[in-house]
Amino acid sequence: MQAPKCEVCRNEYDKAFQIIIQGSTHTFDSFECAIEALAPRCAHCQVRIVGHGMEKGSRTFCSASCASAEGVREMRDRA
Repeated sequence: MQAPKCEVCRNEYDKAFQIIIQGSTHTFDSFECAIEALAPRCAHCQVRIVGHGMEKGSRTFCSASCASAEGVREMRDRA
């Protein structure tokens, strides 16, 4: 039997795992690949957001600083 294949790096790995999001199944060999495929990017700096992030409408930001740079001034970072 062939090991599952990661959809990001294409590695075949016997310990691969699946994540189901909105009915779509994704297979990965590491959390790193899952983050690359599924984590949103900050609307300003494009960093992958691993955590809650901040949302305003359809845009997601990694910090209040990035939100502010995009004109969203009501966001506050937790100090």
